[in-house]
Order: sequence, then C-alpha cells, then structure tokens
Amino acid sequence: MSQPTPSFYNLAWRWHFYAGLFVAPFMILLAITGIIYLFKPQLDPLMYDHLINVQPAHHALSADEQRNLVQAIYPQAHISQYLPPINPERSAQFVLHNGGRELNVFINPYSGTVLGQQDAKLNLQAVARALHGELMIGTLGDRLIELAAGWGVVLVVSGMYLWWPRGQTAAGILWPRFSRRGRILWRDLHAVTGFWGAALLLFMLLSGMTWTGFWGKQYANLWNQFPAAMWNNVPASDVEARSLNTAARQTVSWAMENTPMPVSGAHAEHMNHGAHSSGPAAPGVSLQQVYETATARKVEPGYSITLPTTAEGVFTIAVFADDPRNDATLHIDQYTGEVLTDVRWQHYGNVARATEMSVMLHEGKLFGSPNQFAILLVCLMILLSSVSGLVMWWKRRPQGRLGVPPLRHDLPTWKTGVVIMLALAIVFPLVGASLIAVWLLDRLLLLVRAKRPDEAHS
Repeated sequence: MSQPTPSFYNLAWRWHFYAGLFVAPFMILLAITGIIYLFKPQLDPLMYDHLINVQPAHHALSADEQRNLVQAIYPQAHISQYLPPINPERSAQFVLHNGGRELNVFINPYSGTVLGQQDAKLNLQAVARALHGELMIGTLGDRLIELAAGWGVVLVVSGMYLWWPRGQTAAGILWPRFSRRGRILWRDLHAVTGFWGAALLLFMLLSGMTWTGFWGKQYANLWNQFPAAMWNNVPASDVEARSLNTAARQTVSWAMENTPMPVSGAHAEHMNHGAHSSGPAAPGVSLQQVYETATARKVEPGYSITLPTTAEGVFTIAVFADDPRNDATLHIDQYTGEVLTDVRWQHYGNVARATEMSVMLHEGKLFGSPNQFAILLVCLMILLSSVSGLVMWWKRRPQGRLGVPPLRHDLPTWKTGVVIMLALAIVFPLVGASLIAVWLLDRLLLLVRAKRPDEAHS
C-alpha cells in the first residue's frame, strides 16, 4: 500500500480529533456505569443481603397476602409491580409509588416480614443504568448518548485509518513500546487498544444504540415486526409496550417494545380506539391467579408482574431473560384472567432475535462469567483508549488553545472518506446533522485563523 499524502492523513486526524474530544467523556462514563451494571448479579447480594436473601421455609404466603402486608405498611402507596422470588432463598419485591417516590419494597415470602426498602431510582444500579441510558436528564440525555455513540463510530473508522500498519514497524501499533516514556507511550497505549478493540467497540456502540429513543425506535419500527395475525382477535390500544420500560428499570424485552398494549376485553367495546379511561383499575382476578398463570405457562423465574392502572389496563407478565430464548411477555385481562397475548422467542423475527442476542452479549449475560469478564475487558480497553487520548491531547495542545490539527490548503478529496461520512450521516441522522454543524464550525475556525496569520503560523 502506497504511503498516503500528508494532507490525506491530516484530514482523518482532524476528524478523529473532533470526534475524540466530544466522545471521550461519554465513553468514560459509559464504561464506568457499564461495569457497575455488568456486575449487578454479584453486587446486589453483597450490598443488599438483608433485603434479598431469606431462609427457606415449608409454606409461602400467597402473592395477595404479601401484597396486603406491604399495603398495610404503606397505606397511601400505589403498588405498580410484583416480582416473585427467583428461587427459594430470595425475597419477593414490590414496586410502589409513595409520596412522590418510587420504592422497591422487599418482603420475606414465608414469614411476611417486610425486610426494608430502597429508592427505586437512586440505588446504585438504578443510577448506573439511568446514567448509562440518558445521563439522568431524560430525552436530552438520550439524544446526547445516541450522538456520542454515532460519533464513536466516526472515531473508530478514522482511528483505524490513522493507525493501520503501512509497512512500518508494528511496534506501537500491535503492541506498546513500554521502553518509551511520556507522550509516545500514551500514544502507543491509545493506538494499540484502539487497534485491537475497534471491532469490539463497534459492536458495543451499535448494540447499545438499539435502545436509544430516536435511532433505536426507528430501527425497531423498521425491523422488529410480528405477524399482524397475532393481534387480530386482541383489542389493542395505541400505547406501546415500551411504556413499561424506564431509564432505571427494564420490564419488557427490546423485541416487544413497539408492540401494542392490549385492553381488558370487558371494557374494550366502551372505549374509543387508543383512548384510555380515567377510571382506576378494578381487577376481577387476584395477583395470585396471575402468578399461577405464569407458573402454569412455565415462564422462567425472574419475571415481573405489572399491575393495571386503568379500567382498560392489563396485567403484564414479562421476563427479560439472560438467555433471550427464555423471553416471555404475557398480557392478561384484568377481569377474566384470559391470556390475551403470549409472545415468546419463537415469535421473534430474525432481526429481533439477532438484536436480543447482541443486547445480552453487550450486557455480559448470555454466556455467564466468560461473557461478563469479556465485556469487562472491553470496558477497560475503552477506558484506557479514552483516557490516553485525552492525555495525548493535553500534552500536545498549545497553551490556551484547543489544538485542532492543522488542515493543508492543498487537500485532495478523500473519496472513500466522503462515502463513509455520507453513509454514516444517512444511517445515523443525528450524526449527519452534527457533521454539518462541525463542518461549518471548522470552516469558521479556518477563516478566523486565516485572518490571524501570526497565530496560525505559530
């Protein structure tokens, strides 16, 4: 491969610089919060042993008895969700809204003792998840995360061009030169982790973007389709199942997010399509009956039961399983107990199956500990690459200036690069809009520097 012209190299470097300066803080945050959430199975029993671990006994209270005991302690609270014990050594959990707060309340299913509570939005895992998904600032945070992930793709593409071996020694590209010091060593650490981790980083960025509110929703609408016949005999609303998911809590799987929520049949004929009654729920079936339905239908332990909130609402049994082949989402009529829909892995389309598998790989859950530690390694590589990139910039930047790499005036058109950038702009619209903004800013900076030749020359 012929040696590229300096100006061609400078263009890639310039885009890499812009992308890196914007993306690095987000990548550091995503890696740290990702590690926390990655080890949720180990951290929760360690941190909340008094809340989640119980001594098994011969007889367990019914779901309704447990609910009544919790309601007696929180008489003003509205109970929204019940999570049965995942095994005989675990407590049951209720999610309730009390005085403007959302609480997780834990109860011993044998003795009925309420073990304690935690703030559903401010415990370690909920905060890590909310920061990871939307920076704890709602839609704006979601868009910023999506933008950072899209620019992360730009970062990987430009980085691979910058550091792809071109006949020179592989030292500093395939392995770091620990004999060097200062900026050279930081540069090697950045290049080597980026070179070996590029494919893994792309996988993490793209699999994570399936959950975003803008690109992820369009992706789901395009690819995540179920046979229309599945809903033919089910009275449905315009509310989607994604409404059951929040930044801090996952209820239904990605594949189910854009499916319609059914309505309880006894009231379906009294409602306009998509309109919800303001009346409260008044279930004719008990929570225990819903629990027994889940047991009879062999739903994998670890599921939740979401209670209806309106007169047309339904009970929803949902498990977002570590192995997506065990996913299940059941909607149940609150008056008759009829199972309106029962969606499993076999109902997913091929894209939905691939996406669910990639999401579980992303979260380190699909193959147990090996998957978990592989994702930990990826997160550490992301941290090292991001931190080393920032250190390199800090060491080389001119005093009091941003230190944007210079752009040669005799720059030829980079045809491949233009095609790649156009493709990214089309596939990721937020990236496309920001590319235009950055290009305009770049032109402005060049004009300013052209008017200040002394500073540009220095």
